[in-house]
Amino acid sequence: MNRFIVVGADGSDAATAAVEWAADDAARAAARLHIVHAVDRSPYEIVTFSTPGQGDAIALSAQSVLADAEAVARKRQPGIDVTSELYEGAAAAVLRGQAGNATEIVIGGRGLGGFPGAVLGSVSTHVAGHAHGPVVVVRSDPGTVFGEIVIGLDDYHAGEPALAYAFEQAMLRVSTLRAVRAWQPPVHAHIPESTHDLDGIHATQCRIAADTLQGWRQRYPQVQVIEDVQRTHPVDALAKASEKADLVVVGSQGRGAIGTVMLGSVTLGVLHHARNSVAVVRP
Repeated sequence: MNRFIVVGADGSDAATAAVEWAADDAARAAARLHIVHAVDRSPYEIVTFSTPGQGDAIALSAQSVLADAEAVARKRQPGIDVTSELYEGAAAAVLRGQAGNATEIVIGGRGLGGFPGAVLGSVSTHVAGHAHGPVVVVRSDPGTVFGEIVIGLDDYHAGEPALAYAFEQAMLRVSTLRAVRAWQPPVHAHIPESTHDLDGIHATQCRIAADTLQGWRQRYPQVQVIEDVQRTHPVDALAKASEKADLVVVGSQGRGAIGTVMLGSVTLGVLHHARNSVAVVRP
């Protein structure tokens, strides 16, 4: 099966960083890079604002965005196969529609439509919340390499795709994989009369983490794994780990009609608070 990575381009600095990130990933995975740009003409089709020749100007601008993105990708990784395509429609819907056959979708954390100071754009949230398979939201400096991938461990079997993606990323990058499992004591655990054995709970969480990773360690013996079990909120643990990580990988169990709901509270929290790039892997 031909592997290909899809990256969204819109001419913004965030999208340029995403193109560079995707080009690097395509080189590592021997995959084709497919750059897409979406033109949503609906804001320009209102009669009050229509201008003769505006459609041509929009098309020319779109082609320029794609040409610039291709140039960035080829300069970054001269040996990769790069294609590009212009689509009509809303950016989030176009990118979500690419998820079926793509190895992964890569997008910038905030594009041209984002608000100044916003941590996460609406397109990023929507695509990560709806698309199946890995969606990478890039917020890392492509020139900075930490040599560590972080994976958040949970209690759900549906987290297996996230583990598979994280181990493959660590293998391709020759990076250490930090497996973070965070737990919080029961609400009344700190009351003096409480009978909760916090040390015992922590030991159980460590065993769960070890059992979860055992099969994956055997499958990827070349990947160095750090089991990191912490007594804290999962978002806090993963956000902290992200400071020295090239990528944080999280699964998503959220279900619902709205993207932010479908992400789940932990996944959404990580997307908003992580210092570097995040991959959301939905089954």
